[in-house]
Amino acid sequence: MAIRLWALCLTLAATNAVPSYYDGYQTVDRPTQPVQMRIAYNGPYGVTVSWNTFQQIQRPTVRFAEEPYFLYRTASSEDSTTYPTSLTYSNHVRLNGLLPDTQYYEQYLIDGSNSSQPLSFRTAKEAGNHEPFTVGVVVDMGTFGPLGLSTATGVGAANPLRPGEHTTIQTLSQQLSELDFVVHPGDLSYADAWLKEEIQRYLPNTSRIDNPTVYEHINNAFYDELVNITSYKPYMVSPGNHEANCDNGGTKDKTNGVTYTEAICPVGQTNFTGFRNRFRMPSGPSGGLENFWYSYDYGMAHFVSIDTETDLGHGLTGPDEGSPEFSGPFGLMNQQLDWLEKDLASVDRRKTPWVVVLGHRPFYNSAGGICTNCSANFEPLFHRYGVDLYFCGHSHVYNRNAPIYNNVTDPRELNNPNSTWYIVNGAAGHYDGLDTLNYPLMPYTRYAQDQDYSFSKLIFHNCSHLTQQAVWSSNGSVYDEATLFKDRDCAKGLWKE
Repeated sequence: MAIRLWALCLTLAATNAVPSYYDGYQTVDRPTQPVQMRIAYNGPYGVTVSWNTFQQIQRPTVRFAEEPYFLYRTASSEDSTTYPTSLTYSNHVRLNGLLPDTQYYEQYLIDGSNSSQPLSFRTAKEAGNHEPFTVGVVVDMGTFGPLGLSTATGVGAANPLRPGEHTTIQTLSQQLSELDFVVHPGDLSYADAWLKEEIQRYLPNTSRIDNPTVYEHINNAFYDELVNITSYKPYMVSPGNHEANCDNGGTKDKTNGVTYTEAICPVGQTNFTGFRNRFRMPSGPSGGLENFWYSYDYGMAHFVSIDTETDLGHGLTGPDEGSPEFSGPFGLMNQQLDWLEKDLASVDRRKTPWVVVLGHRPFYNSAGGICTNCSANFEPLFHRYGVDLYFCGHSHVYNRNAPIYNNVTDPRELNNPNSTWYIVNGAAGHYDGLDTLNYPLMPYTRYAQDQDYSFSKLIFHNCSHLTQQAVWSSNGSVYDEATLFKDRDCAKGLWKE
């Protein structure tokens, strides 16, 4: 299959001369050829299959079945969307009525014919299935290579990759067989760093008319890089600030004395436009809202995705006082909070004893960036309904904290605590590099590092033991591990008195 490659010839001349422009990209045999294939759970008996094309498809269609050579079922939709400045169309088809924990094969149809050899995916374990499973967690991970994080940096940038060092995507791909699915709670491609990269002379300067194309090239490069993960494992995303806003708003070019505003931002870079088009998370089955807040069950765990960027409730529209970075709100007053309380209250802890919430911004952290508006509204619900773990990023470090509530560390630590365990790992890697920890570390921090890129694994052993491993992206080794114990009767699915 001829897949479009986003090799954009970005080598800067020693004289810093501006090239005529990016040299474009290779074409596919047919503009409806699928690229950037990805899968997401859609309720207990369904998945959403998504892919991009360079031309709109009137009726996106997928063949699928349990056997690769007899794909006797088909599903179609009319969901082929784009937006001004986008270079592609995003196509989405829901496959319903699937068996739980079952291997399926799918093929994309192009003009009535099969597009390629079948790809495969596995459906979610049914709620109440207490078999062990493992989830990969990446946050704040952008494009790797000439358009993003690489062994070189722009002027004033830091934390380049070391020569020969593996990226997070490479290591995830190598360990994919160990993972049941992957979650990415915010800050995906970092395509909105294009202006910073140009100012720092990492990318060649372009004209205002070309700015949207630069943004979209970086965005598409990221999803091309991810395809060996997203086409085989469900990839569940949450919104982050780099999906929400134009990061270039307020960017300063000190050399030229220019401060840019959001007026320079491409359409796909504002108000979550690209994020809303590219993904279809299971908000429908869970009563949530688009890709912003939703939930789903997998075996013995209930996963909840929240939006820490907009719609915080109680009159708070964003993570900081004032404008939520030119974005939202998307729901009615308190809609997200009301939904979250209803969702958490309805969890059947006999079937899904573990409750994990994924959001972008930290409530507790030793590197700053704490979202006090988020903790004010969400943390009481976490405590009231016994959320076991809140995992986030936004801060580009690794920071494992003790269970804590209202700034008071749980005296039981990880031995059957009453409070939620808070972990930050926003160190997956992107052009901006890593952040810096503040010393002395906060008293609730148990392990932290700001030296190397990493991601995490959540290993659900049984109803009472959950292990979090922090993994070096460079070599795939585990550098920190801790296990949360909850005193539950696994036979009955209940807490012991």
